[in-house]
Amino acid sequence: MSEKEEIIFMQTRLVRLASKEWHLPVDEIFNIFGKADVLGYIEKCYGIFHCEGDDAILEDITEFLQRKGIQISA
Repeated sequence: MSEKEEIIFMQTRLVRLASKEWHLPVDEIFNIFGKADVLGYIEKCYGIFHCEGDDAILEDITEFLQRKGIQISA
């Protein structure tokens, strides 16, 4: 699998995980992620993220969103 495919796979996993953990539909997750360019953030940080578990990455994304003024109540 190429690195680009691995990044897309990670982005997809994290969208699903966020939907489950935050009790929001996938379309709402895409809306939130789009406002803050979370998919771009995942791609940019992939070098670090690929060494971490999805739960740790989701925690980082939650903090990233909070820094952007987007609050998620899980």
